[in-house]
Amino acid sequence: MTAPLVELRDVTRSFPGSPEVQALKAVSLEIAAGEYVSIVGPSGSGKSTMLNILGLLDTPTVGEYRLAGARTGDLTDDERAAVRAQFIGFVFQSFHLMPRRTVLDNVLMPMTYSGVPRDEREDRAVRALDAVGLGHRASFFPGTLSGGERQRVAVARAVVSGPRLLLADEPTGSLDQRTSGEIMELFESLHAGGLTLVVITHDVGVADRAARTVRITDGRLSEAA
Repeated sequence: MTAPLVELRDVTRSFPGSPEVQALKAVSLEIAAGEYVSIVGPSGSGKSTMLNILGLLDTPTVGEYRLAGARTGDLTDDERAAVRAQFIGFVFQSFHLMPRRTVLDNVLMPMTYSGVPRDEREDRAVRALDAVGLGHRASFFPGTLSGGERQRVAVARAVVSGPRLLLADEPTGSLDQRTSGEIMELFESLHAGGLTLVVITHDVGVADRAARTVRITDGRLSEAA
């Protein structure tokens, strides 16, 4: 039997304070390779903490996170960074593009860390931009693009290294409704190509597009009916 791509086992993430804050409480979750899952919940529900755990940006206080069957708790910081670079793509609400670099340079950047051979990088970046409909904007700077175009650049950057898992954190939060729909259609075309997609959102309309929805409330998960 194939192991889930993502597996959280009784994960709790606590932050010190008076009183201690438990952002995640005994969370268990399995996501198979190729699934399209949304995690929906209000502000303060634990969504950001969940993203940080799934993306290896943070570690559980208690419990275990397995990625493609491999335990991640024993990895060093450098090993975690290497797994992130090769395995996981990220798309954020605020794009996180480098304003003084061209669109092409922004998409080239992650391949420096993910092990893509140097002589393949530009071709892969151009193909990624073509795939999101922005090949004609390669020499532009992010500040000259619309919000939707900048998010498309962010998507191209997230997938150019060939990750197996794409984590999208409020990817439509700063976009209008029409542009949001276009970005979600882009994600869905990537998912149709075999990418495992996890969308973290407070927007029920965005969440409902996924094949499976998980709700997070006060740090606890429940499967939506």
